[in-house]
Amino acid sequence: MRIGILTDGGDYPGLNAVIAAVVRKSVREYESEVIGFLEGWRGLIENLTTPLPLESTSGILPLGGTILKSSPTNPFQVDNGPEKIMENMKKNNLDALIGIGDEDTCAVGNRLFKEHALNVVLIPKTMNDDLNAEDYTLGVDTCVNTVIENIDRLHTTAQSHDRILVCEVIGPHAGWIARCGGIAGGADFILVPEKKYLISEVTDAIKSSHAQGKKFSIIVIAEGAKIEEKEHTIDSEFEAFGHVRLGSTGERLAKRIEQETKFETRATVLGHIQRGCSPTAFDKVLATRFGIHAAELVHEKKFGRMVSLSGNQITDTPISDAVDPLKTLDMNLLKIAEVSFV
Repeated sequence: MRIGILTDGGDYPGLNAVIAAVVRKSVREYESEVIGFLEGWRGLIENLTTPLPLESTSGILPLGGTILKSSPTNPFQVDNGPEKIMENMKKNNLDALIGIGDEDTCAVGNRLFKEHALNVVLIPKTMNDDLNAEDYTLGVDTCVNTVIENIDRLHTTAQSHDRILVCEVIGPHAGWIARCGGIAGGADFILVPEKKYLISEVTDAIKSSHAQGKKFSIIVIAEGAKIEEKEHTIDSEFEAFGHVRLGSTGERLAKRIEQETKFETRATVLGHIQRGCSPTAFDKVLATRFGIHAAELVHEKKFGRMVSLSGNQITDTPISDAVDPLKTLDMNLLKIAEVSFV
C-alpha cells in the first residue's frame, strides 16, 4: 500500500514518535510506502509532499513538535478543498490517509470519510484531553509535567516576595490540564471553563488565607475559565475552525485580585511553553502504540476509525464518537483539589 500521513492543528510532544511508529510498522511488516504531507490539511490540499523512508525516522523520537510541520487549516473553508484533497490522493496513488490531530482534525476527517469516501484513520492528540472517545490523549502527560515544573518555579517567587501569582494554562473548553497541573503543583485555587466563578470566591479565599498567616498564593486558571466581571465590548477574533481566540484571562484575573485584596498580584501565561520540549516516557510509549495500531487499521482496511486508549488498552472507535460531544471535566474530580485550597 501507499499511505499518506499528516499532522494537523497544534504541535504537541510525541508527534514524531507517532510518525516513526507508523513508518516502521508499515515498511517493515507490510512492505508499504509512507508519504508525508507538510503543514497538515494545507499540505494535502496543495500537494506538499515528502517521502518517509525508514531512515527518515532515525533519531526523531526525542524531538518535540513535528517533522511534518502543521497548520490550523480547515479544508471546508478552502475553495474546493475536499475535492483537491481527493485529487491529490489519486495523484499520489495513495490507498489511505493517517491523520494525527485534535477535535477539529477529527471533525474534518469524519466529514471527508462520510461525504467523500476518503480512506482515513485518525490518531488523537490534544493537550486539552477533551476528545470524548479517549481516556487520555497524546501530549497530555508532557503538558501536565511542564505545567507542574513551572508552578514549582512560581512558588519560589511567590513565597520570597509574598505575592499572589496567577498561572494561566491551556484549556479553552475543558479544565483537565488546570485540574491535573493545579493539584500536582499545589495550587491554592483552580479555575476551569466548566464552572462560572464570582471574583469574590477567589478573593475571599485569599483574604482568609492571609488572615490565617499565609502571605502568598498560587492560582491556576484555564484560559477558557469564566469570571464574573463588568462587561465591556471587544471584537472577538476567530480561528479557522470558528473558535474564539482566547487570551489575557490570567492577566484580567490578576488585576481584579489586586484591586479587591490590595495584595501584590502578577500573572504568568505559560502559553506555547506547554507545547514544547521532548515528550515524556509515557507520551513516547503511547505515541508508539497509537502509531502501530493505526498502521494495522489501515492495512486491515478498517477506515473511518480513530485509535483510542481505553483504560490501559489500545482500541479504536468511529471517528464521530470523538467529536460529539467533547469531553469536559467531571466536576467531582475538582473536589480533590479543594483539600489544599486556601
